[in-house]
Amino acid sequence: MKHKILIAGIALVSLFTSCSEDYLDAPAKSTLDESVIFSSPGLAEGAIDGIKIPFAETNSYRGRFLPFYGLNTDVEWYNSSQTVSDASDLCTYDAQKNNSQMNTTNNAWAMMYSGIERANIAIRGLRTYGNPTPGSQLGYLLGEALTLRAIYYADLIKAWGDVPARFEPVNNATLYVEKSSRDIIYKQLLADLAEASTLVPWPGESTATSTVERINKAFVKGFRARLAMAASGYQQYPDGIRRSTDPELSVGNMYALALAESRSVIASGKAHLESSFETFWKNYNQEKINAGGESLWELPFADGRGRMLFTFAVRHTTEDQFHSNGPNRGGSAGPLPTVFYDYDQADTRRDVTCVPYKYGTAVNNIAKQELGALNTWYFGKYRYEWMTRFVTSDNDDGVNKIYMRYAEVLLIAAEAANELEGPAAAAPYLKEIRRRAFPTAVQTEKVENYVNGLSSKEAMFNALVDENKYEFTGEMERKQALIRWNLLKVKLDEAKVKMRQLADRTGDYSDVPATLYYKYQADNVSLNIYGLNRGETTNPGADWTQFAWTWTGAATETKISTLYKPGVNPDNRQFWPIWQVFLDGSNGKLTNDYGY
Repeated sequence: MKHKILIAGIALVSLFTSCSEDYLDAPAKSTLDESVIFSSPGLAEGAIDGIKIPFAETNSYRGRFLPFYGLNTDVEWYNSSQTVSDASDLCTYDAQKNNSQMNTTNNAWAMMYSGIERANIAIRGLRTYGNPTPGSQLGYLLGEALTLRAIYYADLIKAWGDVPARFEPVNNATLYVEKSSRDIIYKQLLADLAEASTLVPWPGESTATSTVERINKAFVKGFRARLAMAASGYQQYPDGIRRSTDPELSVGNMYALALAESRSVIASGKAHLESSFETFWKNYNQEKINAGGESLWELPFADGRGRMLFTFAVRHTTEDQFHSNGPNRGGSAGPLPTVFYDYDQADTRRDVTCVPYKYGTAVNNIAKQELGALNTWYFGKYRYEWMTRFVTSDNDDGVNKIYMRYAEVLLIAAEAANELEGPAAAAPYLKEIRRRAFPTAVQTEKVENYVNGLSSKEAMFNALVDENKYEFTGEMERKQALIRWNLLKVKLDEAKVKMRQLADRTGDYSDVPATLYYKYQADNVSLNIYGLNRGETTNPGADWTQFAWTWTGAATETKISTLYKPGVNPDNRQFWPIWQVFLDGSNGKLTNDYGY
């Protein structure tokens, strides 16, 4: 059963209630004494559940952070990037501090700090009153609180760079604080996660870790590895794009940490890739949440909360046989048009990830698949049609957000091993990823020969950049990866060139057909499509309908040019500005950098 973060912990929510919605306000006095709550496992668990409530608030992760952060990259974009709006500005690297989507007191920034404050109170209470030792329930809860706080901070840094560091509950003396260097925050998070990994069991080793909606050791270690890579990577600081100058966050130190943590997860046998890429994503949409497989931790939404399919699913024009979630659901973002054609045709991830059709207007509640346009694709990882629960809410679907999966652990291990030990050490991890992606009949060529041919560190690194693309398109992890590789603008500019080539059928896309052919399968809902693969240009017969697969005219250039807004350098806009409402409420302590 899905864990309901909207109602869990409500009995103790007064512990975390503030005098106003502004995160800077000091919390009201608890109606239950901390010494009672945090010495009792049952009450303490309710308090830890309360840390999760801000994830699902209206303008928090649910409706603002998840729908917009991570777009646009060289593989993903907001499908309305060419439309002038505050929503598109968030994606096209031109968000302003008064952005109407974000400039509210209950926005993601405020909710993240609300979650941090709840975590700070819980961590203090457990340390002071709970005797949280490894193997105890209170010890687990401390590990969970430390990790949840790290999640909020990791996402704050991802979106805003340097932010205020608050690792103790707010008091009158700390009501207003300035931003701290993210290096300080990264070091605290890495230390916190090291402690948390000693306190939480592996997946399936306790009741708490039986589902991916609770924190487990495999996730903590994998997440720590991810943060180590980010902390040592390139990123925009107030004085320019560079790596950290803190010796503790050097590439040598951080890659060694990431390699050790990822290898620990791999060696544990407590997580694994699912049998096929499609099986994994079907299980996800069917809300199978047992721990010990590929998903390491998911942001847990209640059935009537959360908007992963509402936002990112294959587009459904109306309510139909698959959902009653409202009209025009899904499809707000999708793969760049080139991505489908960049995959190897034999790669089983391609057709799961990139979908060229939508569901049209339902007739007698039955909708059919309809071809859309070359410039508008959908993420096939998110599908109402794969759900087993019929969504009836008008605004939410309740499907969880996958925060990290085992495939990322393997690719982190490969990248760190390549840097520290060379391509031969990275090869086994890359082979495992590709072995799942390709049918057995072609694995000698596509897995063994391909990976064995990556004989230099540079060749292996470039292959891993590509493999991340093929594995994670549609999961909005690419932006942070491109930033830490110092490839953001480079890859965005490459993507613009490639899209022009696709539109003109030149360069790498000269053999992409300009005509598709389709007919309906026996269910009279699903399409058979011919002509999507390179070189499929022969008319398959009179029973197929032709469909122009072109992208021409002024609209082509307009959409391509707004991958990032003209006149903007995305390398100088790696972060969003702090929104005006929080600047105004900071007593002059907060300011924007990066030219905002």
